[in-house]
Amino acid sequence: MVRGIYTIVLLILSNVFMTLAWYGHLKFKEMSWFQNLGLVSIVLLSWGIALFEYFFQVPANRIGYDAFGGPFSLIELKVIQEVITLLVFTLFTILFFRTETFRVNHFIGFFFLILAVYFIFKK
Repeated sequence: MVRGIYTIVLLILSNVFMTLAWYGHLKFKEMSWFQNLGLVSIVLLSWGIALFEYFFQVPANRIGYDAFGGPFSLIELKVIQEVITLLVFTLFTILFFRTETFRVNHFIGFFFLILAVYFIFKK
């Protein structure tokens, strides 16, 4: 139980950094000190942010994987990761990109993801 909680917390932290690295740079143009950076500079900056993703992702997988004493199979870990990724991304999008809207079809899609998680974890 504790290993499962640690795994999920670490995956959430990992995804926060991943989302910032992958999509945060799209807001950099609004910050004066990033406006003149070229693509290579933005890629390197994003790569630097993504490095922190791995500081959380790798331990999360090792702690959570059943072959290392964790509660989750490899497939279960991946499904948890993907659901967390979508949740973190959705929150990030709603909070930082106020031009995006969350529509009914998004809720329906999330409902099907929850069903997918249910079937993946069903023994």
